[in-house]
Amino acid sequence: MTDRIETFTHTGETAERLDKFLVRHLPEFSRARLQGLVAEGFVLVDGDPARKSGQMLDLGASVEVRIPPPVPSGLVGEDIPLDIIFENDDLLMVNKPAGMVVHPAAGHATGTLVHAVLGYDPDLEGIGGEERPGLVHRLDKETSGLIVLAKNERAHRWLQDQFRLREVEKTYLALVDGKPPTPSGRVEAAIGRDPSHRKKMATLSEGKGREAVSEYKTRESFERHTLLEFHPLTGRTHQIRLHCAFLGCPIVGDVIYGRKSPTLKLDRHFLHAAKLKIVLPNEKEPRLFEARLPVELERVLEELRTGER
Repeated sequence: MTDRIETFTHTGETAERLDKFLVRHLPEFSRARLQGLVAEGFVLVDGDPARKSGQMLDLGASVEVRIPPPVPSGLVGEDIPLDIIFENDDLLMVNKPAGMVVHPAAGHATGTLVHAVLGYDPDLEGIGGEERPGLVHRLDKETSGLIVLAKNERAHRWLQDQFRLREVEKTYLALVDGKPPTPSGRVEAAIGRDPSHRKKMATLSEGKGREAVSEYKTRESFERHTLLEFHPLTGRTHQIRLHCAFLGCPIVGDVIYGRKSPTLKLDRHFLHAAKLKIVLPNEKEPRLFEARLPVELERVLEELRTGER
């Protein structure tokens, strides 16, 4: 792949900062990425390397930006099956299975969703100057369901804005122990690091955590369990799991925030990202994507319905 060259002329009526000018003309790139290009000497102003991101452009100034092709991320793609719900040139919508970690981290150097995507599409355009898919949101290892990954920087920023502005409608299904105080409702309980266990999250008193809001309604009731539909309005780590515990009805199989001994025979927690409603890049109307419950979760519900448990 060769470098991409973009040239622009400052036609505004007043002087303008270079970084603001670049963000306006190359909106597919983050400000940090553009600042990196300036620092690395890939931006010329009137034929000379830009001195700094904040330098001022005079009227008529010529700006040339050289964008090198993405460099290898160091991650090696793996031949891992993917349940792809939707794909186009900008993104992948994947139905992630329980047990798969989304991104490489300590203790998970292989076998992640990112490795699987790189194995599926080794010619991925990449994000942030690297050949890797762009994560916009995440799912816990034991949570199954829909997750979207950007194939390029422009799509990544578009999708990030959708989530940041809370314009994405997310629907989760959670089977909980017991039942919530009311059949439907709204939970407003801030979330932050557990002060006693730094590897865990916790619901915290007002002013000590980040705002976290969820809405829920009952989908199905059983003798000792309830199937809830959750709509998180914010995207905090472990939000639905914590909000279920806050309501006094922890998710079945959640041994971190719920009962240490699961009440049903299940090797994971019962939480599934079932629907995602989002506006895709270059489109105006939102699309609704759905992922059916995995077999192991559907089996649990069928056995509850027939009274076998």
